[in-house]
Amino acid sequence: MSAFEHLGDLAPQQLYPGFLARAIHGDELTLAVVEIDPGAELPEHHHANEQFGIVISGSLVFRVGDEERELVPGATWRIPSEVPHSARAGGDGAVVLDVFSPPRADWQALDASEPQTPRWP
Repeated sequence: MSAFEHLGDLAPQQLYPGFLARAIHGDELTLAVVEIDPGAELPEHHHANEQFGIVISGSLVFRVGDEERELVPGATWRIPSEVPHSARAGGDGAVVLDVFSPPRADWQALDASEPQTPRWP
């Protein structure tokens, strides 16, 4: 296994309708670029993984616990373990970078599509 990958060579995984992730899983964390379709909604959920993220392009309305914000490129988030959260992409969709610790074992079990050209960069 090489220490290097290219985003376009990573097989995308459908997380939810309109949410396509290209993830790298390590021993201690998961790093993922997530492409979100315009208007796609991620229902409220929670998980044991701590989650950090940043908007690369587009926008989304993100709710973490009782706090809700519209996020644009450069905006970040931190979600502690087991805190409920949800998201809805803006009219142009979004591309975000998510980091999870511990790794998302549930994602590793998802089917992957053939690699295709990512929307970013």
